[in-house]
Amino acid sequence: QLHLVESGGGLVQPGGSLRLSCTASGFTLEDYSIGWFRQAPGKEREGISCISSSGRTKYREDSVKGRFTITRDSAKNTVYLQMNSLNPEDTAVYYCAAPASRFGRCVIDGDSEYASWGQGTQVTVSS
Repeated sequence: QLHLVESGGGLVQPGGSLRLSCTASGFTLEDYSIGWFRQAPGKEREGISCISSSGRTKYREDSVKGRFTITRDSAKNTVYLQMNSLNPEDTAVYYCAAPASRFGRCVIDGDSEYASWGQGTQVTVSS
């Protein structure tokens, strides 16, 4: 199992921004697709963005596209999720995840592709 650690969550006012980090250890992160998921209280976990090993990105169309940006810093072995124009509906625990195989697909319409998960970081959007 690959080791991933998320950070950067916190409390932010509506309209504000946060940048989440997903740092990998023990493996070369750029060889894997990395997905960001979130789970709000009482709701199912949903995929919101991913970046493939080749750098292709995907975003959840109905909620985050245009507001969130996923990037990768290979030198730091870290994937970032820049979140702008946050609203209370973005309140959730955010997780990053990696599949079992290198060079796997970048998928956000389900989580069955992903084998390793971070511990999550809480994002709360409230005034």
